Amino acid sequence: MGFRDAIHSLLGTTALPKASLETLFAISSASITMQVELDLVPSPSAGICFKPIESSHYDSATREIEELLTYSSQETGTTFRLVTDEFRFTWIILSDPDFEDLITGIHLISQTLIEKGVGTYLLCAVFRFGNETPVYWIYHFKLGRFYPFVPVSGKMRDNAAEFRMQALLGRELPVEKDIEKWYPLWGIPL
Repeated sequence: MGFRDAIHSLLGTTALPKASLETLFAISSASITMQVELDLVPSPSAGICFKPIESSHYDSATREIEELLTYSSQETGTTFRLVTDEFRFTWIILSDPDFEDLITGIHLISQTLIEKGVGTYLLCAVFRFGNETPVYWIYHFKLGRFYPFVPVSGKMRDNAAEFRMQALLGRELPVEKDIEKWYPLWGIPL
């Protein structure tokens, strides 16, 4: 399955599950377990991806997000950048050495998009761990659950490592049980 197929699958449903945003914070305690058990340190960057929106709501939401992030960066030091990938999906990449600030920033962006009426355009949030071989935890907004993604060279993935992650963190994180919905996202800009 390619990136486009994965994005199409991510777009499959239109409604976000109720209270799904609060489950984002579960990655905080899971990050401690990953550090202790697997020596996987969280990256100082995280991202949120959403499909292109052609409406005045989007422009308003984008302006508000930029204003909020600019304002909050004065307090937290979190920096951000907007990236449009090759498929025209928009990524907001946050950078901050404090992992909790990254989680809060992702939550803030998600909540703002939902409040502006464009929450159905949210695709996923991505948290990176490790250095040489990245381990990603992808939060699928429409499912309200996480899943692991461990890419290796040649657009291959390390399924064994992904299953180990699921086994280790399944009690701490709401992990998607249907592995068919563990869509690979190649070219994550983190």
